[in-house]
Amino acid sequence: MAKTNKILLKGNEAVVYGALLAGCECYFGYPITPASEIAHASARMFPLLGRVFIQAECEIASINMVYGAAAAGRRAMTASSGLGISLKQEGVSYIAGAELPAVIIDVMRGGPGLGNIAPEQSDYNQITKGGGHGGYKCIVLAPGSVQEMCDLTMLAFDLADEYRTPVYVLADGVIGQMMEKLELPEPRERRAPQEWALARENKTPNCVSSIYMDLEDLEALNIRLNKKYDEIRAKEQRAEEYCMDDAEFVFVAYGISSRMTRTAVDELRAAGYKVGLIRPQTLFPFPDKALNKALDNGAKAFCAVEMSNGQMIDDVKLAINCQKPVHLINRMGGFVPSVEEIVERAKAILDGGAK
Repeated sequence: MAKTNKILLKGNEAVVYGALLAGCECYFGYPITPASEIAHASARMFPLLGRVFIQAECEIASINMVYGAAAAGRRAMTASSGLGISLKQEGVSYIAGAELPAVIIDVMRGGPGLGNIAPEQSDYNQITKGGGHGGYKCIVLAPGSVQEMCDLTMLAFDLADEYRTPVYVLADGVIGQMMEKLELPEPRERRAPQEWALARENKTPNCVSSIYMDLEDLEALNIRLNKKYDEIRAKEQRAEEYCMDDAEFVFVAYGISSRMTRTAVDELRAAGYKVGLIRPQTLFPFPDKALNKALDNGAKAFCAVEMSNGQMIDDVKLAINCQKPVHLINRMGGFVPSVEEIVERAKAILDGGAK
């Protein structure tokens, strides 16, 4: 029988395969629904490959373990869901301030508070706008399939190293829990110890810190960080376009919302509406270039489709400098907007029956 590198996996499990193929050496985490399979699969697979798995006593401990491993030059990751991510935010701020690479997976559930365990996209602002204290940013990747849960996790490690910054993989609970075929990518070569790491062979140890008591030194750090974020905005925008050649009404959606919207685009096209879809694969940097290209091609209006109270819509408005109307189709509390609902509400907007 011929060998195959295709397997059937949950999105959460695909993250672990992507991390291992990317050369991740350490996983520190704490299980939480709907992200628990990431910890479960890591507990099974990391030790088999001679890598480190530690279930920390809490979310705060796990992110600080990531800080320590990253400072030592190791590829490290953690995973959680909304309320656990909230607990990690101080540590993420430290990692950003120390300019260390790290990968954090957030599989979103309903909120605020304990909320529920149903899928939502309500961590958007927390993740794309920094989250913790200080003026830092994290690269944010948004997978739309099990395959991308693997592929974008691999990319996350490369971007984290290149820019020495935390990188989030931000998925809603449906993408994390759904099962699809995964084609395993080729593994990355293990990287050499980094020059910025604490301990380097035959070299004086570095000092890794995010505390700058001198005002000028801290300002210089923030200036350097913001130059880096500008470079990331210029170089790392990613988006998938669907039916955009003549689109006059442009949906913007990510995660499971984008999959429902893609089918809605097909139905609306069949009914004679010139609609299209831009699916951001990076939420920071937000794909401004793709939206402005749509403007140049004659787009007359945009519509964010979200499983939140309308958090991404602000970035859509900013991307096009509020030059065209931006509408919102959304659900909250763990509901996924159905294709029929998106079609019906879009028609109401397009036919002038809704603002």
